[in-house]
Amino acid sequence: MKWRAKTVIAACGLLLLGLASPVQAKPSGPIDLDIMFIGAHPDDEAGQLGMFGYWNETHDMKAGVITMTRGEGGGNAVGLEEGPALGILREAEERRAVGWAGVENVYNLDALDFYYTASAPLSEQIWGYQNSLSRIVRTIRTTRPEVIVTMNPSATQGNHGNHQEAAMLAVEAFYAAADPNAFPEQIRDEGLKPFRVARLFQAGGSASGASGQACETSFTPNTPTDVVFGTWQGYESARYDGTRWNQINVFARREYASQGWGNTGDATTNPASIGCNRITMIDSRTPYPNPTVGGTAALQGTSIRAQGGLPLGTELHVRPQNWEVLAGQPFEVKTNVRADNALPGAKVTLRAPAGWTVQGRGDIGTVTPNREKVATFTVTPPATLVAGERFRLDATMTTKKDGAGSNSALVQATAPVRGTLEPLPEVGDFREWTERNKVQSLDALINAMLSIPSGGTRPVRVDLDNHSDQVQSGTVALSVPAGFAVAEAEQSYSGLRPGTRGSVTFTVTNTDASLPTANRAPNDGAYPVRITTSYNGGSAVEPGILNLVPVTTVPKAAAAPVVDGTADAGEYTGEVIDISTRWEGTAAPAADISGTARLTYTDDAIYALFDVTDDVLGSVLPPEDCKRPRRNDNIEFGIDPRGGSPNTSTVFNVALFPTTKDPANGNPPCYARERDNHQGAGPETAPGMQVASVVSTSPYTGYRIEVKVPFSVLPDGIDAARMGLNILVNDSDTQDLAGQTRVGWSTWSGVRADPWRWGVARLAGFTTQPSAPKEPIIPDTAAMSVNSPQTILQSSRDKVAPGGWTALRDDTIRIRDVRTRHNAVQVELKAREKGVARLFVWDGTRILSSATVEFGRGGEKSASLPLTGALPAGTDLLVSYQAGDATTGIARKLR
Repeated sequence: MKWRAKTVIAACGLLLLGLASPVQAKPSGPIDLDIMFIGAHPDDEAGQLGMFGYWNETHDMKAGVITMTRGEGGGNAVGLEEGPALGILREAEERRAVGWAGVENVYNLDALDFYYTASAPLSEQIWGYQNSLSRIVRTIRTTRPEVIVTMNPSATQGNHGNHQEAAMLAVEAFYAAADPNAFPEQIRDEGLKPFRVARLFQAGGSASGASGQACETSFTPNTPTDVVFGTWQGYESARYDGTRWNQINVFARREYASQGWGNTGDATTNPASIGCNRITMIDSRTPYPNPTVGGTAALQGTSIRAQGGLPLGTELHVRPQNWEVLAGQPFEVKTNVRADNALPGAKVTLRAPAGWTVQGRGDIGTVTPNREKVATFTVTPPATLVAGERFRLDATMTTKKDGAGSNSALVQATAPVRGTLEPLPEVGDFREWTERNKVQSLDALINAMLSIPSGGTRPVRVDLDNHSDQVQSGTVALSVPAGFAVAEAEQSYSGLRPGTRGSVTFTVTNTDASLPTANRAPNDGAYPVRITTSYNGGSAVEPGILNLVPVTTVPKAAAAPVVDGTADAGEYTGEVIDISTRWEGTAAPAADISGTARLTYTDDAIYALFDVTDDVLGSVLPPEDCKRPRRNDNIEFGIDPRGGSPNTSTVFNVALFPTTKDPANGNPPCYARERDNHQGAGPETAPGMQVASVVSTSPYTGYRIEVKVPFSVLPDGIDAARMGLNILVNDSDTQDLAGQTRVGWSTWSGVRADPWRWGVARLAGFTTQPSAPKEPIIPDTAAMSVNSPQTILQSSRDKVAPGGWTALRDDTIRIRDVRTRHNAVQVELKAREKGVARLFVWDGTRILSSATVEFGRGGEKSASLPLTGALPAGTDLLVSYQAGDATTGIARKLR
């Protein structure tokens, strides 16, 4: 699929909102970090700041943050800025927020925040895979952190696709930064060296145990094979006069005001009620201590030496030959050992679960600096294993005089032939990625699920993987719950060669259309299925899930409805759809938020009438702020013309706001397309669309919206039997652009970005149109680092190129002379090569003046930056220079 982009140029003279934090970051030279957080947007690191701040204050651990985007595609609760202006504003918020934790270095990598999506593949396509990974690797090789903390890389239900993609890139960067064959130009041409990050974590982790400070030392991971660490958030900060870190985290969180967090409530002051910030280990090259030894356990073995542990710089990396292992079948496990200093008499032992056998000698002798030694073991599982169960292998290394340390790895039991429910396309992409990068443990939380229409039929494929060393034959049976039926009692397969994949397909029908749909069904809408696969000598069982989506039949109108916000007789004769099911947010009674919808169609359009019961009218937006619907009261109306889109780039989705703050024009409704095939203002992106509303008054009890959507604005021709459709209602009872409750029709967490789980609309009597897909138009509104004074200032101090791009030589651009007059700053520049210089007069909060100077070749040029008043104290002249994909930043103090 090709992508078109519409480009928006950032305006100069942008005003940045908000005051600097009292602990605003000011790096002062080339850096060597201990920790790097890698996320997608400003604010993704928010939950970790109490932990980072505690580590910084008590152990001088220096953290940095890599943020893929500046969040320019998000909402704005503090003003009308959007696109690049919003991105620069959010960068300022992020820098103030992380400053509370003593974080001085923030690296925004200029990827585009296009809109909310649940699709990592779409994020990868928009960001550019190699481009993004190279800049993360370059930043890591430059800043040299021992620890990376990132987000959830798994394709779990509701996971933001940008978050997932950022975390996947972080995982790859953990390995690539150490590999001299990865991005060799950084080593050959830029003078960087491969860097071996010691440990990689995912933020978050589930564990049960004591509360209060004991949460660090008395807990058990809910998943026994997980390695989870915790840092208590109740420690008092000397830097902040005894304030506890959970409250400092609140102060930091409030800095992200544009995201509606400015009014975040105070944290609890009861130490017994304060919990731990938890992180879960993805991989570690270095030995790690017992996770329950205290609040710095996650760092021990990286930047902090563990008590009785091996010297810092010692690696013990456990790498099983296979991820999936068979009962009774031996496999190889290698433990790779490195050290910065000589370690005499090193010996490695490997411990496996009870009933497993381990063979091999781990006496590897003296480990010499910068030379790798390998201890190899053969591990044999017992004769019986349960497919899907995970096991941990623990390696321990001792030396004659330098302590001991342990590391671990996971393996998963499998069957000779494993039959699994076909994955959703994006889950399948993710699983292939885990296999390529040998991180298959990251698919632990992914449920195999498919949707089926209420009362409908669909094919269900079962994938068959032969993990044995024999050609396999057998049968597959699919068991479904009451109210469903499978046409085939079983399917057979034969001739499945070792290491290959086959499949069989079943026909599944929902025979009881009265079963509850969406998350109205038990277990959050999960109807369980079971796959039984036989093979030579046995059989195995695998689970799966069916999501039952609602269905409605849309009648053709006798005459086109008049779009006036009312339902005249005979206009809407079809089903009254209940759109009152909560899917996110705070529980609320029907009087607070509930509604119904009615639909009809004509030859050229679909019409809908929405009635919403509401008790408080939330913030009313001015017409120019008609966008980003999660902030106030509105309806989202989504249409997937062909049904089954994997992400929203191929659907139509419009936000319908019942009223605006526009008294001169009668406070009319407004509408805008959101996170779809062509996001943007409704009149521009959906010509011919009509919207009318009626908002109740004295007392306010809700609103009604009527809409006409021409078929011509949809991104594809309609399939009359399986058109996807969803209706979601956002409710806010506040005046600060903060949403509370979300209800709708086809409802699951994250469903706004999951069109494969939208409901089905069948257009009675309509002739299916041929498919004619329109190319997605993705907003191109990234705020670039060369246009960010705060990034340029940091680059001038820590020498990391703006945006993570290739760094230009220090003398590529020079400020030859600066003269400040009463009405302008006169600047003389000298450049060594062709490029673009961007100049900013910056007072630490806002741009006072700016200019752009292009150099066709090296030489000298002058620029005049006009002023409207005297320069405040602390004003800098900042200059970025861009030559191709290389950048640099320099600064000169003006006052």
